[in-house]
Amino acid sequence: MRDEILRLLNGETISSVPAFSGLIHITAEGLTSEGLTLREVHHDAGKMARAAASTFKLTGMPSAALPLDLCSPAEALGAELLFYNNDEMQFPQVKKLLFQSTREVLEIGELDTSTGSVQRIGGRIGLICEAIGLLKKDIGDRVVISGIIPGPYTVMIYICKVQNLVSEMKNERQMVLDALFCLSSFLSNIGNAYLDAGADFITIHEMGGSPGFIGPKPFEQFVLPALQHLTSSLPRPSVLSVCGKTDAAMRLLAQSGADAISVDQLNDLKASRAVLRETMLFGNVDPVATLWQGDEGSVAEAVQRSKEAGVDAVWPGCDIVIQTPHDNIRTMIESLH
Repeated sequence: MRDEILRLLNGETISSVPAFSGLIHITAEGLTSEGLTLREVHHDAGKMARAAASTFKLTGMPSAALPLDLCSPAEALGAELLFYNNDEMQFPQVKKLLFQSTREVLEIGELDTSTGSVQRIGGRIGLICEAIGLLKKDIGDRVVISGIIPGPYTVMIYICKVQNLVSEMKNERQMVLDALFCLSSFLSNIGNAYLDAGADFITIHEMGGSPGFIGPKPFEQFVLPALQHLTSSLPRPSVLSVCGKTDAAMRLLAQSGADAISVDQLNDLKASRAVLRETMLFGNVDPVATLWQGDEGSVAEAVQRSKEAGVDAVWPGCDIVIQTPHDNIRTMIESLH
């Protein structure tokens, strides 16, 4: 399916609807098959690549995605991350906020975007790029590889106190916009580094800045301009993934500059399809109730509903839960054939 999916991502018509993902989709079964633990895969390029490849090797899912957490850009800016113990089976999170105000974001020297070298960016970005290269060598001729970056607003809430951010959005609008544009330029450097390392496309996971969470109006005023800035500085193709019920904002999402919009299970897919006439629509199998907790029959039904609603590709509505059984992943893929 790799060639077919690449054609789809580049705007061509293909013969059938594929099932894949540009979001995190590793599993506990896959880690066990490689003799890996979740905690260790974030710190070693070889182990990270093996973890990312394991889902394809065990289920046939024609995709892989790196990195395996959303926090690496915040870490590159100086944030300390919490890496959980193996028995907790959780992905890394920011341990402590860096800033109280968005004004401080504008003062970060690392956000100078005159060059985008991996060495300048810092943190684990270089290690992630190495892992993408290893993944490409291993299975890159059989799957599409997604390089995942969080959206600018998501990075902002990782590093800046949310209460102050909300206040500044009301009282110092231009300062917040300037900070979001700086973050989008920083993320562009990371995205381009992932593409140079071997990723086939970039998935922008604007989880925290979704109009389903902050509302359509704040999204239009703050997040949309930053996303447009980001997508304009990334080579095509790119996918924008947003969380929550975004039915009322599909017109805005269509203006983001992304080639495809991935929506979660709360969306009315048929209504979203009616709005997205020039932009691809991916979605929206429930990763919790269906893929993780459901049976093969419920997975097949969900896939069929997505296909009938007119999606261009069937995607999980968000990151796959790590405990997701492989039989359900296989069903998601095979029920389209």
